[in-house]
Amino acid sequence: MARGRRRGRRRLIWLVVIIGALVATGMVIHSSKPAWYAKFWYPLDYQTAINREARADGLDPALLASVIWRESGFDPASRSPRGAVGLTQVLPSTAREIAASPNPPVGRAADLADPEVNIAFGAWYLRTLIDRYGGSVPEALAAYNAGAANVTKWKQQALARGSELRLPDDIPFPETRAYVQDILTAWAVYRRTYGDQLAAPS
Repeated sequence: MARGRRRGRRRLIWLVVIIGALVATGMVIHSSKPAWYAKFWYPLDYQTAINREARADGLDPALLASVIWRESGFDPASRSPRGAVGLTQVLPSTAREIAASPNPPVGRAADLADPEVNIAFGAWYLRTLIDRYGGSVPEALAAYNAGAANVTKWKQQALARGSELRLPDDIPFPETRAYVQDILTAWAVYRRTYGDQLAAPS
């Protein structure tokens, strides 16, 4: 009986060791993100349109791909509860404002469900936000997710405290904080993994 219990404990210890080793291996793979792993978790599609629109708006196509990955997972039929449409999850009301602005992207707001039009509008909007925030990609991403009014409020609150808004750490919305961090991480992964398919910015 005692021998059986000892044998059972040894099996349990070995099982724990094996599980621990598998978890540790998984953590190493996740942090290093080798190409096969990255391509599984960070897919790429529509690269022709991504390269074209990124070039038109002076964006790194790897950044634009990362936004699409985070917004829709490259599903052109994606719809948000708020009504955002397509790959870049642009609201129809935002698309109409974009279409009415000077030098809008090619395409009609009514065709926002078309992946090519959607990427064009999303890229244009992202470029506008980056310019609005003096070239700050993290601020632009926060505004893309939570709205420009919130980012302005957070910056004013930080200024009132005598400090600068540190992104993504100081974002009070957990969803937006995770959103910005996810895209910044994915940006590096897309640039490293798909460098031969996403033309590097000049």
